[in-house]
Amino acid sequence: MKIYKLILSALLLSGCSDYLDVNPTDRFTEATFWKTEEHANAGLTATYSSLMTVFGGNITATFDAITPNFYSYDNQAGAGNIARGIHDAANTGIINNRWGAAYQGIGRANSVIARVPDIVMDETRKKPVIAEAQFLRAFFYFSLWSVYGGVPLITDPPVKEQGDLPRNTAEEIETQMLTDLDAAAAALPATVTAANKGRVSKATALALKARILLYGGKWAAAAEASKAVIDLKSNALFPDYRGLFMPENEGNTEVILDVQYKQPEFTHSNDIQFDQFNSFAPTQNLIDEYGLTDGKSIKDSPLYDPAKPFENRDPRLKNTIIYIGSQFKGKPVVAATYPQTGYGLKKGTTYKDAEASPAGKVDNISDLNVVLIRYAEVLLTYAEAQNEAAGPDASVYAAVNQVRKRAGMPDFPAGLTQAAMRERLRHERRIEFVGEGLYYFDLKRWETADVELNKEVTNYLGKVVDNRSFNPERDYLWPLPTTALQTNPNLDQNPNYNR
Repeated sequence: MKIYKLILSALLLSGCSDYLDVNPTDRFTEATFWKTEEHANAGLTATYSSLMTVFGGNITATFDAITPNFYSYDNQAGAGNIARGIHDAANTGIINNRWGAAYQGIGRANSVIARVPDIVMDETRKKPVIAEAQFLRAFFYFSLWSVYGGVPLITDPPVKEQGDLPRNTAEEIETQMLTDLDAAAAALPATVTAANKGRVSKATALALKARILLYGGKWAAAAEASKAVIDLKSNALFPDYRGLFMPENEGNTEVILDVQYKQPEFTHSNDIQFDQFNSFAPTQNLIDEYGLTDGKSIKDSPLYDPAKPFENRDPRLKNTIIYIGSQFKGKPVVAATYPQTGYGLKKGTTYKDAEASPAGKVDNISDLNVVLIRYAEVLLTYAEAQNEAAGPDASVYAAVNQVRKRAGMPDFPAGLTQAAMRERLRHERRIEFVGEGLYYFDLKRWETADVELNKEVTNYLGKVVDNRSFNPERDYLWPLPTTALQTNPNLDQNPNYNR
C-alpha cells in the first residue's frame, strides 16, 4: 500500500495527555482512536509518512554534498556549512530538522507498537503492523544515532514528560535498534505483494540490521545479517544501473526500501535541483575516481586519454553524471549548462539522455521514489564485513563481482590481500552509491574523514570551488540542536560544541 494513502486523522494524534478528558467530535483523540483495524492502518501509514521528512527529497544527496562528491553552492540544508566546518547547533538546517522529524516518527511508531495489540483484528494482520512499526522506530533511531551518537531513548507513546529525558548512550540506542529489527524480521514476510508496495519486509529489517552492525564494526555479525538477506533470494540486482532509478522501474527487484511519492499529493523538487539549479554539482574529485573499463584507474590505465576523458570509463559515470559533450534531455551539454563545476547530477532525476523533457512536465515537481536501501548495498556490506572477519575468500569476490558485472566492469583480480581488497571495496562503495548518502557515513566509520573531508573540491578546469574543513576532535558527531537544548535542560551537548 503506497504511503500517500494517508489517513489525516492519524496525524492529529499528538499524545498530549492534557486533552484526554474531552472528546471533540471533529477529530480523533487517544480516547477515541486505536479502536479498529482501520485505525491501526492509519497510525502505521502516518508513521511511514515521517520517512519523507527524515530521509526523503534531496536529503540523501545533501549528505554527499558534505563529501568531496558534490559541491552545494547554495548550502542546501546547511550541507555547505558542515562541509566547511562552520556548522553549529543553531545555523544548519539538517542538524536542527533531523532531530524533530525523527522523534515525530519515533512517537508515531511508539503509539502503533503500544496501542495496536489491544485492537480486535485479525492476528495475521496485527503482527505485521506492529513489526513494521518496530522497523520504522529502529530506522528513525538510526537517523539520530548515526549523526548525534547517544540520544534520549523513548519507547512509549508521546507524553510531555519525555521532553525532559537525558541522553542514553550510543550503545543503548544500538541495542534497542537491533532488538526492534530482530523482532520485526521474525514477524515480517520475506517479500511484499504488489498491493503492499512500499512497505517493509524481512529483507528490509535484516538489511538495516546489517548496515547498523557494519557501522559499528561488528564484522562477523554484519556478514551474517547480510548473508541472511542474500539467502532469502527475495531481491536481485536490476540489470540496468540507470534504469533502476527511473520511474518506470519503481519497486524493482533491487529496491529493498524507498520513500514513496505520488503526484499531486506528495512530490519533491529533485528534478530541478539536480539539473537546472545544479544545487548538487558533482566535482572533478569524484569524476577522477571513476575507473576505466579495464578495471584500472585513470592514473594506471592505458585506455585513459586526457583529450577524451569520458571514453572507456566505468559505465556508472555516464549513468550518474551529466558532463560536457554528452547528451541530456535531447540536447548537447555545454560548459554553461552546469556552471558550478561543469557537471550535473543525472541520477535521481526523471529525465533521459536522448529525449527532451516531456510536454507539460513541471520541472520542480517530481514523484520519483527515493531509494534508501537496495540489494547492491547488501552485497557490498557482505563483501566488506566478510573480508574484515575472514579475509578475501571466494564469497567476498562473488558478492562484489555481482555488483561490478551489472555495472559493466571486470571482476576484481584474484589473489588480493585483505588490505588490498579493503581499499577496492571502499572505492567500489563510493562509486556505486554516489548521491545515495552513504559515503559520508562510510568516511566516518572508516575514520578517514579527517583526511577526505579536509580536501579542496574543484571544477572541470581544476579550479578550487570550495575549501573543506573537518575537525576530528569534534566533527565525527553533529551538535545537538539548540532548539532541543533550550527546551530540555537535561541534554548534554556533544564535545567541543557550544550549547
